[in-house]
This record gives sequence, C-alpha cells and structure tokens, in this order.
Amino acid sequence: MPTILEMRDITKEFPGVKALDRVNLSVERGEIHALVGENGAGKSTLMKVLSGVYPHGSYEGEIAFDGAPQSFRTIRDSEAMGIAIIHQELALVPLLSVAENIFLGNERASGGIIDWRETEARAAELLDRVGLKENPKTPVGDLGLGKQQLVEIAKALSKDVRLLILDEPTSSLNEQDSEKLLALLTEFRRQGVTSILISHKLNEISRVADTITVLRDGSTVARLDCKDGISEDDIIRDMVGRSLDDRYPPRDPEISDQVALEVSNWTVHHPIDAERIVVRDVSFHVKKGEVVGIAGLMGAGRTELAMSLFGRSYGRDISGSAKINGQPADLSSVRSAINAGLAYATEDRKTYGLVLDDTIRRNISMAKLDAVADGIVLNRARETEVAERYRKRLNIKSSSIEQETVNLSGGNQQKVVLSKWLFADPDILILDEPTRGIDVGAKFEIYTVIRDLAKQGKAIVVISSEMPELLGITDRLYVMNEGRFVGEMPTNEASQEKIMARIIKSGEPAT
Repeated sequence: MPTILEMRDITKEFPGVKALDRVNLSVERGEIHALVGENGAGKSTLMKVLSGVYPHGSYEGEIAFDGAPQSFRTIRDSEAMGIAIIHQELALVPLLSVAENIFLGNERASGGIIDWRETEARAAELLDRVGLKENPKTPVGDLGLGKQQLVEIAKALSKDVRLLILDEPTSSLNEQDSEKLLALLTEFRRQGVTSILISHKLNEISRVADTITVLRDGSTVARLDCKDGISEDDIIRDMVGRSLDDRYPPRDPEISDQVALEVSNWTVHHPIDAERIVVRDVSFHVKKGEVVGIAGLMGAGRTELAMSLFGRSYGRDISGSAKINGQPADLSSVRSAINAGLAYATEDRKTYGLVLDDTIRRNISMAKLDAVADGIVLNRARETEVAERYRKRLNIKSSSIEQETVNLSGGNQQKVVLSKWLFADPDILILDEPTRGIDVGAKFEIYTVIRDLAKQGKAIVVISSEMPELLGITDRLYVMNEGRFVGEMPTNEASQEKIMARIIKSGEPAT
C-alpha cells in the first residue's frame, strides 16, 4: 500500500535532554499503525512534532505527508492537511454541548453568526458515524469517559481527518468501552482512514495493529509487521531491551494477624445530589503486610470510597467508622487522615496528585514538610537530599530534581506521586489505578515498590481496572458493584471469570 506519512531522522532536544534521536516512522495509507515504547521513549514528543505542537524549526529532520514535504508551524497547519490528534487528557469543555464541543474553533457560521440547525444536524451525523446515540444538545459533562472519547473522535472527523492519532485512548476506559473504541478503529480502517495508536495495552495492539514501530530511549529500534505473527513478549523485548520473563515480581507474603485498617458500615452520599448514595454500607479490613485489591467496573464507587476515607475528600453525609491499628481514626480532613497514618495516591495524578509547574524536589516533600524544615523554615539541603534519595530509589528518569513534573513522562510522574507518599511514611497506602497509562517496565518497578512496602509491614489497598494486575499483585480481593461490596476472596482462588460473575449476579433483580 502507498505510504501516507514519512518522518525521517527526527531529532528533538530540550535543555539537557535529547528526547528524539534520528527517529524514523513510516505509515501506510489505511492501516492501524501502533507506536509503542516505555514512558519517556519519545512517543508523545514525536506526535507533537508531527501535529505542529512543536513547530517546524524547533526540531531537525523531515516530514512528508501524502508524498509532499511539510513544515507545520501550528496545530491548525496539520489539521488543514487532515491530521488530527486526540490526547490522553481529553480537550473537551464539560459545560458545553456535544455539538458545541465538536465544532469548537471550527464553528458552522455565516457572517459571524452560528447556524445552530446546521451545527446540530452535522453533529448528529458525526455521532452516528462513531456509534454514539446521544442528543447533540447534551452537555459533555453528563457523558461517561467512554462516550467523551467518542465525542473527541467525532470532533476529529469533523475536520475531514485522513490521519487520526490516538494517544492512550483506552487508558481511562472500562473493558466494554475499550472494545467499542477498538471496533470503531477497525471500521475506520475499512473506510480508508489511517490511524496511529499509542498504547501500553499490548493485548489491544496485538489484536488491531497492522504494523508496530517501537521506540526506546528516543530512537527507533524496531518495525514489526503484525502479519508475521507478533507476540506480546516480542514487543516487550524490543521496548525494554531485554526479556521480561514475569510481569509481576515474585512475592512471599508476610501478613500479620494485626489489622491495620478496619472500615465499618461506610456510607457516602453524592456531593451534589444528596439523595444519591454512591457508597453503601461498605465494611472491609486490611492487615499489616497485606496487599488487598478492590475490583469493579468503572462507576462502581471504588474511587469515591477511597477519596471519602482520605479526609472526606469526596461526598457528603458520610457515616460509618474507621479504625487504624485498633484505635478510632480521625479522618475528618486530609491533614487528619495523613496524621492518622493514611495516604491516598489518586488515579488523576495531573489534577490531584502533583503540582505540575513545580519541581520534583518540591512535589516529593509536599506531604511532610515538617520533616524537611527547621521550625517554620524550610531546610533546602535536607529537602534536596530527600528528593535525590527517592529519585534514585524509584528510578525517576529526569534531568535533575529541579525538573518540573509537567515535563516528565506519565510513568515518571507516577513515581513522583509514590515518592511523595513514601516519604510521608504512612501505615496504610491506598493506590488508585497506580499503573494507568504507563509501560510494562515502569509497571514492574511500581509492583516491586508495592511488594517491598508490604514486606515492611505496610497495609496496601490497590484499586485497579486491570484484573490481571489485581490477580498478579494482591493477596485478597474485594469486588465492588453499584456502591456495594458484593464479594470477597483470596487472590489464589480468584479469576477474572469469578470476579465478573459476582458483579453480574449482584446486578440481577431479586426474585
């Protein structure tokens, strides 16, 4: 098939870092081309070069699209050629309607006046094309993440897209929504639309990709033709430069008889709709040295449970009780929760986990400033020593501890979040989607940290939408559905089928 995109010898440097080093990428018309690599390998940087986020002149190398040399200086330049990129963090305005979001910046207007009839009619056509049966007047904020992702794709299609770039499109989606999105990509392929898919979910890539380009440390290391029969192990070997024999580190659990956290009859109401109960009469416990998982579909109430426990960060009219190390715990505020020995690493690291425009050093010390201060005066040397220690311990890839966290890859941002809470030295650590959007190598490192913390006697609660992850790193599992705990089982007796059976059975009407 003819080549639609050719990127040759692309080199991009930031102060102190060569992000791309003579990278080559060739994409054929009408294919699904996967771009994979560890966090920091240069995938997103390469796509920002292609889409004009990093303008022509700020990098070395050549770009040819449809056989013609290109020098995109803005995103509008690339969009004018039919190239559209959908970032991992969706760029939608929640309070605007679906139709308004689809044509935002590309309004259907005449003489400066928006034609709402045309806008909504055209939006309905695009929604139908992506399989979304929603009223174009619906506010985007009323849609789930899976549907918002489809709105983003409809927005791209409105610009007569010829090359669609999707950066981690399924990282925040449940299994059902992920399946719908992948099916949509294969349908686009039949329609002649070319796609570049960036993903850490290698099982998805193996299923839908025609070709895979692997980046490592800012360089192209392999181009794989999926018609030849590519295994996940082959992809991993090229990504990390070695064979990864086991996805999860070996564990020899040393679980104490002492309960570290005991929660009884915990109930949480929605913060706006007081009549709606999002967590209903939940009771559970975690022992010292134990890793407990909470499984469930998106919307089951897992994050709401975790945030409400962590200083009532979510919800209203919260009732129930919690004990830490056998004593009633004051969880009335975030500071009280931290002082009681509880820490929560959020699923949304960019919004709640980090101060993005601040340095690694300041982010790591943030949760325990008194430990790096003399009275009320911050001790810079002590803070630096702490940050350097955790940078080495968690293998945070950065130019220095003075690098702003916004410029780190997703995996390294997650390591900074973990470093912050490790430095706070909690007794109980709740990890909400700790490996979302990060590569297999960084996942293994985080799994190792979790194992080592449990070995030190810490109690760990892991919330994850990836069932293989829960089955690989936990000792015991709770299953949550519609705000309730509907099952509990030792992990060595659990399976994905058993977990789903508990969820499905709990949702059936009583007879």
